[in-house]
Amino acid sequence: MHSIELFTNAKINLRLDILGKRPDGYHDIRTVFQKITLGDELSIAIAKSGIEVECDHPQVLDNEGNLAFTAAKTLLERYKIKDGLRIAIKKRIPVAAGLGGGSSNAASTLMGINQLFELGLTDEELMGIGRTIGADVPFFIFGNSALATGIGDLLEPLILNPRLWLLLITPDTPISTAWAYGNIRRGLTKSVNNITIPQCINRLAEVMTILSNDLEEVVIPHHPFIQTIKDELQDKGAKGSLMSGSGSTVFGIFESEGETQEALAQIKIPTNWQVNISQKV
Repeated sequence: MHSIELFTNAKINLRLDILGKRPDGYHDIRTVFQKITLGDELSIAIAKSGIEVECDHPQVLDNEGNLAFTAAKTLLERYKIKDGLRIAIKKRIPVAAGLGGGSSNAASTLMGINQLFELGLTDEELMGIGRTIGADVPFFIFGNSALATGIGDLLEPLILNPRLWLLLITPDTPISTAWAYGNIRRGLTKSVNNITIPQCINRLAEVMTILSNDLEEVVIPHHPFIQTIKDELQDKGAKGSLMSGSGSTVFGIFESEGETQEALAQIKIPTNWQVNISQKV
């Protein structure tokens, strides 16, 4: 095998609690990750030498600035692989939008190289390597749903049974994760949270009880259109709406494809915003 094609799913955060700042400058969090059907297409081909990453999105950096490059370089150096790689990304996940596109690309790159070179690494080993690349990378190797703590890298299985239809709206204003966390007020962080996240969620109503994102308190005062989108989605029938991660994507949860399509038809969305209908994986 000289090349491999991979689909790299996006994620949403169904809950995000900021628990406190760590001595290393990161924040301890508790979050519920869920993969969704929206994703990028990634291809990896063995080359004679070097690593080359190209992406069809103008805002995504090629080569050294790309997490897929970092993932490839990490494995090639660690296992003394002398071949090179050519990585191509067809970007469908909105950029800097709280959907984990770069982390997903990095995770798929690790898994793809593992297959291409028959390294025999387990998911746990790949997750350990992924942790050195980015906090969200291990989740995309771990599974479809997870409760994450630490900086988002300590994962526990979560069973999410309800079928979720999602309408995702991404304004044309990228929001930096570093900026969002850097502007957290001391009073926002909390060491104790009395909401228990069940290991198994069977009903849509249970999903609504955990739907929360502490970073909205940071982002919405600077970007009030986030609240406007949330309100509009719920006005058009969403059971709940939330900003994913540090934004700027906002998603509405619906019970059926028909309800999702109907809401999309009723919402006036600027032409330069991205809209996607998706489902949980």
